[in-house]
Amino acid sequence: MTLTRALLDVRPLRTSPAFRRLLIGRTVSTLGSFMTIVTVMYQVWDMTHSSVWSGAVGLAQALPMIGIGLFAGSWVDRADRRRVYLLGNVGQASCSLLLAVQGFTGHVPVAVVLALVAAQASFGAIGAPAAGVFVPRLLPKDQVAAGLALNQVTGLAMMLVGPAVAGLVLGWWGIGVCYLVDALSFGVSFYGAFGLPALPPEGEKSRPGLHGVLDGLRFLTGHRVVRGALLTDLAATVMSMPTSLFPLVNAERFGGDPRTLGLFLSALAVGGVATTAFSGPVTRLARPGPVMLCASGTWGVSLALFGLATSAWAGLGMLVLAGAADALAVLSRTTIVQTRTPDALLGRVTAAETIVGQAGPHLGNLRAGVVAGWSSGATALITGGLLCLVAVTAVGATTPELRGGATGAEPEKLPATAAEPEELPATAAAGREYPPAAATAEPEALSAPETEDPPATAPAGP
Repeated sequence: MTLTRALLDVRPLRTSPAFRRLLIGRTVSTLGSFMTIVTVMYQVWDMTHSSVWSGAVGLAQALPMIGIGLFAGSWVDRADRRRVYLLGNVGQASCSLLLAVQGFTGHVPVAVVLALVAAQASFGAIGAPAAGVFVPRLLPKDQVAAGLALNQVTGLAMMLVGPAVAGLVLGWWGIGVCYLVDALSFGVSFYGAFGLPALPPEGEKSRPGLHGVLDGLRFLTGHRVVRGALLTDLAATVMSMPTSLFPLVNAERFGGDPRTLGLFLSALAVGGVATTAFSGPVTRLARPGPVMLCASGTWGVSLALFGLATSAWAGLGMLVLAGAADALAVLSRTTIVQTRTPDALLGRVTAAETIVGQAGPHLGNLRAGVVAGWSSGATALITGGLLCLVAVTAVGATTPELRGGATGAEPEKLPATAAEPEELPATAAAGREYPPAAATAEPEALSAPETEDPPATAPAGP
């Protein structure tokens, strides 16, 4: 294997100027978003010195995503996704400007800060399902996985860089400037979004309100591959999310050294960035299901071994491995969702995927904290890792479509009404290729669809 094929596949940057502009815009705005996350936590703690108020920051960010996400996804499947995405960006930028104003003026109640954070998260919940449909619409099918890998590696890089930049800006210029930088970063995001073509849903549009949401949930429960991918993700995060245990394990095993704790927090991201940077062979491999199952099992085993480690360096190595496995699992999950879901349902399914990605880690950290309270941090890590391995094995054993190879697929069936589904045209099921397929290379990617699943009219059991 040549080094070029081992490195991150950058063909999407050459194939689609619209995707390239969008990636640049989203990368810069993601940097600003991580700066705001750090600044909000700093400001709330500085105002209250209360762990309860600090915990409320996470609540203000998570609840809007869960409460609004599915309904926003239903709206996205009826409207021009580009317009919805721009609306979400305008709302988020406006909230960042208001946060900057209160940061410069000071003397604002903490409840107002949290209300602005919740409003910004609400606009993010509107824009996220729209953003989730861009890659399969802008890129040929054999480059979808590579495009998702580019999104992932830039996001992980900003997760490393953003907090550090926020710390420097906070120290030099204060809270208001940090929020202002975030607001200005959306200008680059607007540049990327304005270059997109109109992206209305293909196929039958979503029904309004709760009916449209239920149609999306019916697809999720009936499509074994997509359902299996989301269940695998929940198994990994709910059973073995480790971050809430890091301070306790650091105190139990490594003397409570803050430098070690900081390395724990960075090791997962380092493993993710390094693996995604060398994801070329994976994104060209047409087996996202087996990759996700193996990576999720590796995540659990690595965290169990981290719980057994008595050396800080051995523990860091296990966390780097866990971060690498997590990056592969997330990339595979997103590829499955975006290539196996009909375009007319993609907004709702992307919203559900986002909710799983938000809720799973929070529930996993809660589980870890409860178990550690009854026993120890190491015990919570070991049992969580083993439970993750068992749960992932169970999902794989009961979902042969997920562990099978990706061969040709027929069009998916879209539940158009609560009573009877209507079959989408093949172009809608596969996702329109842009640019046209005639200008693309031969299909060889991870995104190639897998074997056909049972129709959505008869949801299959696990």
